[in-house]
Amino acid sequence: MKRRSKQANKVTWIGFSVNVILTLFKLAAGIFGKSTAMVADAFHSLSDFITDIVVLLGFKFVDKPKDKSHNYGHGKIETLVTVFIGAALFFVGVRVFFVGARRIFSFLQGEIITSPEWIAFSAAAVSVIAKEGLYRYTIKVGKAISSQAVIANAWHHRSDSFSSIATMIGIGGAIFLGDKWNVLDPIAAVIVSFFIIKTSVNISVAGFNELMESSLSDDVEDKILNTIRSVDGVLSPHDLKTRSIGHYIAIDLHVDVDKNLTIVEAHRIATNVENKVKESFGEETLISVHIEPAEKNGEK
Repeated sequence: MKRRSKQANKVTWIGFSVNVILTLFKLAAGIFGKSTAMVADAFHSLSDFITDIVVLLGFKFVDKPKDKSHNYGHGKIETLVTVFIGAALFFVGVRVFFVGARRIFSFLQGEIITSPEWIAFSAAAVSVIAKEGLYRYTIKVGKAISSQAVIANAWHHRSDSFSSIATMIGIGGAIFLGDKWNVLDPIAAVIVSFFIIKTSVNISVAGFNELMESSLSDDVEDKILNTIRSVDGVLSPHDLKTRSIGHYIAIDLHVDVDKNLTIVEAHRIATNVENKVKESFGEETLISVHIEPAEKNGEK
């Protein structure tokens, strides 16, 4: 557990450092480069390093061992962090949309939009490279340690990369095509908002499903049942119930065994089932096995 949190903290601290530098650079470039899209992109990066802080704080609690008040550990804190990231992204996306839409409406009403400067275009290009690199690094670590919070943060980096691509196109179009096309800058901001909102919805839905104790996918449950069927003495696993608790899973099920077995033999089978499942799904897996007597052919 400590090693897992250490890896999560390391990748998040790296992301945090990059996001602080990028946010300051993009905000300055947006202001001095007269680009609404770049200012919007800067606020997206601002939300990135805020969520980095939330992930770092969350893992301090995830590390806490099970206690009398939390028999199943503190894994749900990781899920709450994931939902927070999704919610933060959503509000950033909505804000970016309205800022861009207002500028477009003003342009259609005859307001002149100033042309963005090259520094804004350069900032967008730097952001694309930096955030795509962060995404690839963070998603690799997130999958390696099975952390939905880190994976969600990786997608936050990827959404920033996508938004910077849209920003770069909008700013570049306004610069290269002339004053009549300056509206491309706020249009780019609106396009950025859709990327942000879509990512936020995907992250939030996954987190809410876990908080609502949704079952694991059919593929995972089939794998669990097949793993249990491979244990000697198991006649028929059934009444399977599953859920996620942060990065690990909880399993409850009934297993039929030969009714002529002794209590000791039946208990050994239950123990073997638990060990086999933990071999496949991780030592932190929580599993409760209820043994039921049956004939060898599986009949009660």
